Amino acid sequence: MADLLFDTNGHIATITLNRPTSMNAFSEEMILEWIHALEKVRDSEIIRVLIVKGNGKCFCAGGDIKAMGAGKGFFESSDDVTSTALARKNSLWKKVQRIPLLLEEIDKPVIAQVHGFAFGAGLDMALMCDIRIVAESTKLSESYVNVGIVPGDGGAYYLPKLVGIDQALDMLWTGRVLTATEAKEKGLVTFVVPDEDLEDYTNAYAEKLANGPTATIQFMKRAVYQSQSMSLRSSLDYISSAMGIITELPDYQEGVSSIIEKRRASFK
Repeated sequence: MADLLFDTNGHIATITLNRPTSMNAFSEEMILEWIHALEKVRDSEIIRVLIVKGNGKCFCAGGDIKAMGAGKGFFESSDDVTSTALARKNSLWKKVQRIPLLLEEIDKPVIAQVHGFAFGAGLDMALMCDIRIVAESTKLSESYVNVGIVPGDGGAYYLPKLVGIDQALDMLWTGRVLTATEAKEKGLVTFVVPDEDLEDYTNAYAEKLANGPTATIQFMKRAVYQSQSMSLRSSLDYISSAMGIITELPDYQEGVSSIIEKRRASFK
């Protein structure tokens, strides 16, 4: 059975982590398939929204600790039997770290559907998504300190942007486990929903985005992320260019007409 599943339904794609007996801990196969799936999403003209979720009892427990103990962790190099520091660094760069870099290239909404546990790199993979919809019984933790490693996948980049530097350091230094409600209060997750509603809520949210004005949503995502490293002047210059393009498209005309005619817009 594949360690990762990828399927599409209309304009919505879903990546499902599929090692339920190992709490969806990463394997090399999973990471490589994840990279391949993200490339498909990035390059597709059909896919408008991506959902990332886990099969079984949890979202993802992070790295496979048993494999790490045997010298076969997801950041080990299969090409270098000596497992030198440089080999491990290069393995991270070529495998795990390709995921956040690819996500940065995807201008479509990416939603993490989280349940059970999201620990270590599993939590960080959710943080890389645009929206995090979490079941209320979920537990979340930056658990790296428990095994004496650092967040090699980008957690140190994403976490402080969401919760602030002091809260990020506290989570990383202590490995404390948060409830979904506590995570929501810190700004770590977007929505907390009853466990039994998680699937339906996520699908309904994804459908709403998939049925929206596609180019507008893409430009909004680009503007929000790119403005994080822009001056005000540069951000305003960018968004005025986007506005010029958007108002030439059929979805703009449909949006205006629907409001004037007092009906629901039907975007293509």
